[in-house]
Amino acid sequence: MKQIKLLILCTLAAMAVSCNNGDKGGKDFSEEEKSLIRGEGSVMHVLTINNPEELALLQSKSRNLPEKTLLGKDFATLGEKMIKTVTDPSQDGIGIAGPQVGLLVRVVAVQRFDLPGEPFVVYPNISLEPVGDEIQLGPEGCLSVPDCRGMVPRYKNIRITYYDIASRKMVSEEVSDFTAVIFQHECDHLDGILYTDKVVLEAASGSE
Repeated sequence: MKQIKLLILCTLAAMAVSCNNGDKGGKDFSEEEKSLIRGEGSVMHVLTINNPEELALLQSKSRNLPEKTLLGKDFATLGEKMIKTVTDPSQDGIGIAGPQVGLLVRVVAVQRFDLPGEPFVVYPNISLEPVGDEIQLGPEGCLSVPDCRGMVPRYKNIRITYYDIASRKMVSEEVSDFTAVIFQHECDHLDGILYTDKVVLEAASGSE
């Protein structure tokens, strides 16, 4: 038990707060990215660590998108496709990030288990920071790391900041418990970090 606690402390010491660039600035979609977003079908290919080229992208950092891009049709299409992809029976996940569908842009789609109806919501240019220092250790999996699962330490309470398309401004809110875990997992993807980089114990198989 002491060894587990030490592993958790060491992991937390190495944890950087993900997605620190939460402003509206950034670079528009490239032509290649637009082609990927506009591709046929509503379900996008999910990258996995089993392919070396896909792993290299998954380990890369993402960028913010400018406001004009966030208000455009391509971003709306991307948000819709990310939700359809993560909820497709072939995936059946609870969160997904831009890099997982081949786009190095700071956007995540998260199932809000803390809201009525438990909807999936898209968050562009998201950043997060811990609120307090309480830690929870729980099992995680990942659509990009098939057939694996592990125990990962996460902050119990966080504050997320993101661009709200409806109000056209950056907004913040506090999130706790399991939903906070999902946000931390997905924001890690935006910094090229996989949950396997933070595992302190193996767990039963599954995906997130």
